[in-house]
Amino acid sequence: MPEEILFKSESRQSREEIAAYLRSVADKLDSGEAITLSAGGESVTMEPPAQPTFEVKAEREGPTGAPGELSIEFELEWDEGGEDDAAADSGLSIE
Repeated sequence: MPEEILFKSESRQSREEIAAYLRSVADKLDSGEAITLSAGGESVTMEPPAQPTFEVKAEREGPTGAPGELSIEFELEWDEGGEDDAAADSGLSIE
């Protein structure tokens, strides 16, 4: 299925700045409000359903045995126009 990028922003931020963005998203999820992403002249508003699929991924890119690029990715997924099927509870823990 082809992917359409509705919004993208990538910039180096301090850990404190990133935490503030994540707190804002968490507050919107808690209250059931829409989430608006904006940067420059671009903006998109999305309304996650009550139970979207939550994907967490830790990755390392680069050659085996050599320094690479590490990432932690958090993703909310749902079907347009309806509730997403609830994924099985994986017992996720973030400490």
